[in-house]
Amino acid sequence: MSKKNDEEYRDRIVQMVECDKDTFHFFHSVSDNVFFQLSGELLPDISGDPLEYLSGSGLIDEQSMPVFSVFCSKIREGIANGTDKNHTSVDISIKLPGSDEFRMCHLYGMFLRDESGKITDIHYDLRPYTPIECFNRDVLRMFSSDKNPKLFSERCKKVITDNPDKEIAFIQFDIERFKLINETYGVEVGDELLQFINDTLALACTDEQPFCRLTADVFMIVTAFESKVRLLKFITGIENMLSGYNGMKYRMTFGVCIVEDRTAHTRQHGDNASLARQLIKGNALQNIGFFSNDMKADLHKKKSIEDDMKKALQNNEFVMFLQPKYSISTGRIIGAEALARWNHPQKGMISPADFIPMFEQNGFIIKLDTFIWDEACRRIRRWIDNGITPVPISVNISREYVHSFDVTTMLLKLVEKHDIPISLLELEITESIDSVGVEDIVKKMKNAGFKMLMDDFGSGYSSLNMLKSTPFDVLKIDKSFLDEFMESSRGRKIIEHTITMSRDIGLDIIAEGVENVEQALFLSHCGCDSAQGFYYSKPIPADDFERKLLEINGK
Repeated sequence: MSKKNDEEYRDRIVQMVECDKDTFHFFHSVSDNVFFQLSGELLPDISGDPLEYLSGSGLIDEQSMPVFSVFCSKIREGIANGTDKNHTSVDISIKLPGSDEFRMCHLYGMFLRDESGKITDIHYDLRPYTPIECFNRDVLRMFSSDKNPKLFSERCKKVITDNPDKEIAFIQFDIERFKLINETYGVEVGDELLQFINDTLALACTDEQPFCRLTADVFMIVTAFESKVRLLKFITGIENMLSGYNGMKYRMTFGVCIVEDRTAHTRQHGDNASLARQLIKGNALQNIGFFSNDMKADLHKKKSIEDDMKKALQNNEFVMFLQPKYSISTGRIIGAEALARWNHPQKGMISPADFIPMFEQNGFIIKLDTFIWDEACRRIRRWIDNGITPVPISVNISREYVHSFDVTTMLLKLVEKHDIPISLLELEITESIDSVGVEDIVKKMKNAGFKMLMDDFGSGYSSLNMLKSTPFDVLKIDKSFLDEFMESSRGRKIIEHTITMSRDIGLDIIAEGVENVEQALFLSHCGCDSAQGFYYSKPIPADDFERKLLEINGK
């Protein structure tokens, strides 16, 4: 083709672009940092960066702003660090000229790259969807779900067959305690969060990485990968992009199944990823779990426990154990913590670690805790009736259900039912940085007359920053905090000053997990006189505790 013909075709293309008034075309010469508008009347004439203009224009619907921000971040990241992608795109709702209504538009960025993958030029086009395109877009999403899985399943098969020399991962994830987000912020905000996740995955995943929303807040991605390091980098990248929607705090849990049998149905790989996701839930140290065949045995164990739990409550298999709290200086018992134990008729004593996390997930923890609360009040009433000087019993309040029903009223009814002083029933609840609304509930319990204990202080997300405005009365220093900081002189200083500072601002201190005389003497030296742990006593049956109470404290 002659040079003259080349110029003619180029002129025709330019003319076609200029005639396309319904699409906004913009060009960014990255190497020269030059911007110029090619055509379009969707936006006014812009001399600078169109993304910066859109960010501050007020034209984008606020619900589209989070995913638009992710789109801009992907562009900036590609410019700064290079990319192997040829394009990226996002759907955003924009208020078009001459209209007060928002309309769904497609913003597309095509990259020209040099040999190193660095972006040299970007061609943007922004165009509104037609009504039929909006309809097709919704239909495609509906038929890419687990309820209509055929289309998604076919795409997953294609990833497996198209990548014979690479490993394939099915990645399933959800939002921990998503129900709490709906209850705290409202169902509409929860739906907006799910839409943000779906839109962001469209940015994060390539055409060769199919994804879909399976059901509720559960999503799945299928991808080929070359090494586990790169796979983990991909997952953490997804997590970073999806975190912090509109300043909300939430945590995602990922289950990963690496395909071993390429002939197996894609649903089997998805089920394995789901199993890995479910078994990693509640793990404070990690949120990415990989499927293994051992997990199936764990699943059968879990199912067995769930099958037995309701019958166990009816048959009085759950029992209350009490762990004594001691005064270090006097050696007297000053209280107890009520703990649930499961004495199974066939399996014997089941460890709380095997059933408590599971009950928190499936909601049965409400019934178990209510049973323990009632048992604690019943035991206090027994001491009073038998002329035994009672000590306070503290019961645990799970953050899993504090928003779902009126815990305070229920506890007050139990106190009234058993006719015990409210000061003898103390409440323990774990405070953490993601405890949305928990502070208000703690204040309500405190105003009702209960003594409030912050459990597990020094572990997980709890920090000294919480102490400036905490409504709690007592801090329970966690065993892990004590074990870690006792190992060095600097750590001991931290414990000492934490205790001193807490007492100075009016908070009582009790240390849990005390296992030896050295720890007890050190705590006493620091000004902490209350302790519980195996050095004093492990959790014991309530009758054994009562005998110990009489032996040490007398009537």
